[in-house]
Amino acid sequence: MDKPYYTLNDYLKSTYGKKCFKVSVNAGLTCPNRDGTLDSRGCIFCSAGGSGDFACNISSALQTVRDNSDNNYIVYFQAFTNTYGDIDYLESIYRQALAPDNVIGISIGTRPDCLSDSVMELLTTLQNEYSESGKFIWIELGLQTIHEHTAKYIRRHYALSVYDEAVAKLNDCNIPYITHIILGLPNETPEMMLDTVSYVCSKNPFGIKLQLLHVLEHTDLADDYNSGLFETMTMDEYIDIVISCLRIIPPQISLHRVTGDGPKDILISPRWSTNKKVVLNTLHKKMWKNGYTQGDLYL
Repeated sequence: MDKPYYTLNDYLKSTYGKKCFKVSVNAGLTCPNRDGTLDSRGCIFCSAGGSGDFACNISSALQTVRDNSDNNYIVYFQAFTNTYGDIDYLESIYRQALAPDNVIGISIGTRPDCLSDSVMELLTTLQNEYSESGKFIWIELGLQTIHEHTAKYIRRHYALSVYDEAVAKLNDCNIPYITHIILGLPNETPEMMLDTVSYVCSKNPFGIKLQLLHVLEHTDLADDYNSGLFETMTMDEYIDIVISCLRIIPPQISLHRVTGDGPKDILISPRWSTNKKVVLNTLHKKMWKNGYTQGDLYL
């Protein structure tokens, strides 16, 4: 590994023999936290783009894939909740994404409470069908935290038990999943963040995404931040907690992200996060210097 932790790129290079690229899609779906089913405001931190501010429509994504036929691609359904919609439409967009020869698989961002029986049946059918040609289906679950009072504050609108049930469903169907965790949520201590990471690891996911909390314009989180109700992490604080997380994550779990890219035009705080290269270089140097690697505290 060229980094002191097991990255998604490490997994892809060892599996496919070369670097693979990801193209993010906004499939025009919504979310039960936005359409009035659970709420109409979305999660407190979520922008108008539904966490898919860098995503393009599926036609543009597939054009990128076709224009770069020498590259392997993962199509990432990122914006909003991508198992929440008409089942025939979902099947159509998944199949469109899986069709090009140089697409090695799709990754579907969703909520744990949006894996209905019909969705699971569809995912299982596609997994069985496309695995014959070496393609995969991954699910990305937005958990963020295991702490119920924080979950209530961010308007997640599902209990931890729902996440557990979703993981059990995916495991039963042999569908790999990645869990998203936000570090730096208001009023969470480092110990609470590590509790979330430990809990997620106990479920043995395929991958984990560690996401820095971003405060974005036109969100309710921004209102709380501007009112002085909380502060965001400094870069040193973030790097220290990421290192602590990495040291307890088992070495076989792939890290799909250890920081995040907030859209610069709507990012309020922390502004230091816009220089991702500096953040990652500082993280890696500190880990190598102190002899820290992924899982070195894992027993």
